[in-house]
Amino acid sequence: MSYVNTIKMFVRVYELGSMSAAARDQRTSPAVASARISELEKHLGVRLFSRTTRSLQPTENGRIFFEGAKRVLEAIDEAEAAVMDVTQNPRGTIFVSAPLGVGRRFIAPHVPVFKDMYPQIDVRLRLSDRIIDVTAEGLDVAFHLGILEDSTLKVRLIADCPRVLCAAPAYIARRGMPADGAALVAEKHDCLNLRFPGAKEFQWALQTPDGVRRYEITGPFESDDGDVLTGWALDGRGIVMKPVFEVADHLRSGALVPVAVATPPLPTQLSSLSQHRRLKDPKVKLFTDFMAAHVRDAVRGATSGNAG
Repeated sequence: MSYVNTIKMFVRVYELGSMSAAARDQRTSPAVASARISELEKHLGVRLFSRTTRSLQPTENGRIFFEGAKRVLEAIDEAEAAVMDVTQNPRGTIFVSAPLGVGRRFIAPHVPVFKDMYPQIDVRLRLSDRIIDVTAEGLDVAFHLGILEDSTLKVRLIADCPRVLCAAPAYIARRGMPADGAALVAEKHDCLNLRFPGAKEFQWALQTPDGVRRYEITGPFESDDGDVLTGWALDGRGIVMKPVFEVADHLRSGALVPVAVATPPLPTQLSSLSQHRRLKDPKVKLFTDFMAAHVRDAVRGATSGNAG
């Protein structure tokens, strides 16, 4: 398997464009990654990458070898899947990502349950609210919260998720209750926004009697962690837009109250994304089916009674 592992390392170096990033991805050191690439170049008798102190670029030979190496790894994955006994002996490692709120509330609690059911499957879970490149990061499954405009990936809708604009009573007492999206702008309310490199939503899309309208909101705070925004809202620092399931407990307790209810936010969606070939792997399908069922029930349960 050493040559296969070397090819895997080469493919990840090529895809990530970094020796150190590929080493982290394959859970080894940059020195080991570099040694494997050098070993592969010696075996092939060609240079696969042009290296400088600041950059790593594939050579023409590297680009040619990448296309063939990727097909080899895909063939190995399919061959292993074809002989694996799905119900009796699924095994291997699954790489998964999820948004922070979804991951902490719904995915992470069920990972140990899945592991108990399938002891030979390991799960590597990464949580982040940033935009994830499923292919570049070598993920088997990525849970995505948002409306997908277009995707070359296999998309599986798990649940529709209503959203709510809400704030703490202390904020309302200080700044007043905005009736709608127009009031958010006219009264210059402090809006707490989720922003990170590559984020597209710099406006809030709200439903009005005349259709969907996008409002340019402003505020003194923003973060790339949705739970941080919730914390600031609870502290009376501003208005936050959240999926109902993330703030359901706070809405029930009165710690947060809905605002601008005349123009509610557009709902969002929770989906799972996978490369088409990855879903041929039995362990990936098992995990996706398991999590989809449990997460769908959990989201609906958390949303019930709070969507309106």
